Parts: sequence; C-alpha cells; structure tokens
Amino acid sequence: MKIAIIGAGGVGGYFGGRIARAGYDVTFFSRGEHLKALQTNGLTVKSIKEDFKIDKVNATCNIKELKDSGLILICLKAWQLKEVALKLEPVIKENTIVLPLQNGVSAVDELKSYLNETNIIGGLCFIISKIESPGIINHFGIEPSIVFGEINNIKTERLYKIKEIFDIAGIKAKLSEDINADLWKKFITICVSGLLAVTRTTYGELRELPETRCMMIDLLYEIYELSQKIGTKIESDFIEKTVLLIDSYPYNSTSSLTRDVWEGKPSEINYQNGTVVKLGKKFGIKTPINEFVYNSILPMELKARNRLV
Repeated sequence: MKIAIIGAGGVGGYFGGRIARAGYDVTFFSRGEHLKALQTNGLTVKSIKEDFKIDKVNATCNIKELKDSGLILICLKAWQLKEVALKLEPVIKENTIVLPLQNGVSAVDELKSYLNETNIIGGLCFIISKIESPGIINHFGIEPSIVFGEINNIKTERLYKIKEIFDIAGIKAKLSEDINADLWKKFITICVSGLLAVTRTTYGELRELPETRCMMIDLLYEIYELSQKIGTKIESDFIEKTVLLIDSYPYNSTSSLTRDVWEGKPSEINYQNGTVVKLGKKFGIKTPINEFVYNSILPMELKARNRLV
C-alpha cells in the first residue's frame, strides 16, 4: 500500500518517518524550505525515544502525485484542512482511506463536506514535537501514539490493516471503541494550550502556581460539562486523570498552538477554545475561562491572519 503524509511537520514528519523507515512506500506532501531540505538531505528525526535518519525520501508539493495512495494521513493544522480537502477530491479513489490527525472535534465533518464519507475514518494523535529546522523533526515530549476508528465505531478489515502498518513501524496505536469520545477527550486536554499562550507559561510553570493551576482545572471542567451536555460518553473521573497526565508533561514543554501564538503565527485557537465558546453558547453551558482565553488571543489571531493576505 502506498501511503501519503500531508504535512511533514512535527506530527507528519515523526509518524511518516517511522512508517517510511519500516520500508513502506511513503510520499510526504510539504512546501517551502522544509520540502527542499527533504528532497535534498532526507528526513532527520530527533526523539526522546530514538533518533533516526532517512537519507532519501519521496517529497512533493504537487498533490496530484498522491493519486495512487491507499492511505492518506492528514497532519496539517486544523485551519488548513479545508484548503487541502478541496484539492484532495480528484486523487481520492473508491478504496482510498483518509485519516485526519488534526486537533479539535470537527475534522471529520469538514472532510465530509468535500469527500465521500466512506473514505474517511476518525483519528487523533498524541505527541509533542516540532520542526527544529528544515528537514529536521524534534520529538521532545510524551509517548507518541495514534488512536483511530470508523465513524460508526464498527471494527472493519481496513482498520486492522492500518493497525498492522503502525505496529510494524513501531508506532503505538489503538483501535478506538468510541472515536467521538476519544476525540473529545483529547480536545478537552489540548485546550489548555490557549491558557499557556495567555499566561506565557510552560506546562510546568502553569501547573505549579496555585492560581494558574486552578484556572487550568476550571477550564477543563467547563469543556467536560459541555461534552456531557452534548451526550459524549466520557468517564466521570476523566478530569482528575487529565490533570495527572498534564503533571507528567516535561516541565519546559509547550504546545504547537502556544508557540504559534507567541511567534505571531496563525493558530488553531478557533478550533480549540473558540469551538468551546461557540458550542457553549449553542448548548447553554457557561464557559468563562475558555471565553477569557479565546477573547484574549483573538486580536493576535486576527493580526496573524491579516499578514497572510
């Protein structure tokens, strides 16, 4: 099976690199200096698990070259998904599998607006990583893993084929029993990223100061209450477990959204805390901490996006 990785950044570069290293036919879709470095020097992955280098990789900026792919992993930022979905339609065949790994809870619905639903499966990943420099990925926090499943939660043959690919590549992967619930669980956790950006703290700094730790926990509970209003099946002790998880993150680590905001780049704020605010108003759930985070970042987000025009 040919595999395409759309987005060769911290997520796609790491997971795609592991798959390519295992001997699979992988093509990376990338742009700019990162693409040039991949085509010239290959892919280097620095990792707290294991460093590795692939001297020769297939990399392109022409999405039409992905037309023979049996599996497409979309590893772009959430706000880039619509643009790539429009371009993907001509290269998707009847049996092509599209697996989005975006943050947030709207990726599948956005893809369904442009692609056949039968081509799409739900997915998410856990990793703290980034492009250190063109052609070089740095994985510096938590155990990388992927959770995925059919939208209707039925176990299908294609899921087991994908699981086999991940297993052979040495990627920790899990077939989801309830993909919507798993997406919401990650969504709750990552929305702390906006609070990091506003307070200009790392995970360690945020959790050790009583005042900001309290804000963090309140933010998590707001989203949990929203998830329950919507009808998502999440266990009652999930927030306690999430706090313990955040307490295990490397002290000086941050998230991609946090770094994007600090660097004046477009971020996923509309797909994280912004989505919480929007859904909170729709379902009558008060979300004051998330509103504070979203409204504080919104002016910076608008400035960053104006610079793209």
